[in-house]
Amino acid sequence: MKLILVAGCAFMSLAASTPDARAQTAIDSLRLGALQTEAIAADPRTRQLQLQAAATELRLRNVAAERLPAFTGFGQLQYQSAVTSIAIPLPGFQIPTPPHYTYDAHVEIRQSVLDLSRTPRAALERAQLVEAQSQIRVALFPLRQEVNDAFFSALLLQERQAQTDAAIVDLTARLAEMRRRFQQGTALPSDTALIAVTILQRQEESVQLRNDRAAAVARLSEITRRQFSDSAAFALPDLALRVRATSRSLDERRRPEYAQFEATRARLDAQSGVQAAQERPRLSMYGRVGYSLPGLDVLNTSAQSYWIAGAQLQWAPFTWGSVARERQALDLQRDIATASEAAFTNSLSRASQPLIATMARLDTTIALDERIVELREQIEREAAVRLREAAITAAEFIDRSSDLTAARLLRAQHRVELAQARANYLTLIGVDVP
Repeated sequence: MKLILVAGCAFMSLAASTPDARAQTAIDSLRLGALQTEAIAADPRTRQLQLQAAATELRLRNVAAERLPAFTGFGQLQYQSAVTSIAIPLPGFQIPTPPHYTYDAHVEIRQSVLDLSRTPRAALERAQLVEAQSQIRVALFPLRQEVNDAFFSALLLQERQAQTDAAIVDLTARLAEMRRRFQQGTALPSDTALIAVTILQRQEESVQLRNDRAAAVARLSEITRRQFSDSAAFALPDLALRVRATSRSLDERRRPEYAQFEATRARLDAQSGVQAAQERPRLSMYGRVGYSLPGLDVLNTSAQSYWIAGAQLQWAPFTWGSVARERQALDLQRDIATASEAAFTNSLSRASQPLIATMARLDTTIALDERIVELREQIEREAAVRLREAAITAAEFIDRSSDLTAARLLRAQHRVELAQARANYLTLIGVDVP
């Protein structure tokens, strides 16, 4: 059991270091917020934001192009087996017989004068873009929690590794002292052997922790698409002030899902505007220039050039309630989005309660850990003095040293758990971590 506790003690080195050392380590270390940003930037889905914007820009240009004149070319050639003929002789006048083959080639130009649907359709395109981009951000958001899990897993192993190495250094010094005492005849061979065996056990633990940390770092590297060196260190984030400053962030609705709900309602409003525009009149002017056989003068059997100009009004004031029903359906979809938003808020509130309770528990636990470590350090110092005076055996000293290391490990573990709970809480409510 003690060996298990000693193996866990590796976790404590950074937490047990001085404030200045921790500050310097934080400067040179990988930070959680930066890794979250890198993970999102490296995800292929991030490029969809630009692609969606480019596609919308093209569609908006098409809507704007409807204001410009539209040209259409037309050509037709046909032969018909029978034509209408009038076999009634008229004095001094011969009714011509239409030709069996006809052709018509013309160019038509049409200019929209009034189309009240263009502005609503352009607004709908923009609303759809905002909604699509918000959906992408929602899909990317879980990467933050993935980074949290991988980051704190690597940090935990890093601390265990450092604490194990520190224990090896301390035991090596004790081994050198015990060898001198053995040469002086004041120590038994078993005392030296016990410390040497303990060092070997710590070295085995160090190798295992190094491999486990490499696996955790590889997972984080896969998420962020970035290679980390073996010497890369992870900074323990201090998030206490950020958590206190964002105590009401759940009410501020910072999660990207809220932007998506709002974008969905805006898109439905834009769709409603398009539906309303369908009941409004549209006016356009057109002109046609062509060459045909027969021409506009059907009594003339020769080919003729011609032109036509006019205006066209389109209006569907009666749609038998179909447009109104479509708008009612959009109103119902808005209500659905609002209900989904309320359910999402409730789920966040429920999910935040265990994290809040964990943070409160760990705040109290760490205060007790500080006192426990202080007492264990005092016991270990007295045991070291008694070991030098040959008042206790090496086995008794190893027990006291292991108890101290286990206490330091537990304190450091609680510190990391508290930082992780705070990071998870901030991520849950949509607040960026530094």
